[in-house]
Amino acid sequence: MKIKLEEIRQLQIDDIKHKIEGLEKELYNLKQQSQTARLDKPHRIKDLRKKIAQYRTIIREKEINNAGKQPK
Repeated sequence: MKIKLEEIRQLQIDDIKHKIEGLEKELYNLKQQSQTARLDKPHRIKDLRKKIAQYRTIIREKEINNAGKQPK
């Protein structure tokens, strides 16, 4: 199931970090499998790296927005 980035932007930072942890575990497992055997979907590694980067970008956007809203 694909999740749109707009849906991810509506989640809390902790929820996004939890999703990133799951994706990183999946990426680690795929890398291990690629070293020991041939993968059915080798492009999945690239897709996971891209998705992790997108999620981290969204977290950074939220942090910047929150910092701008706080009084000085």
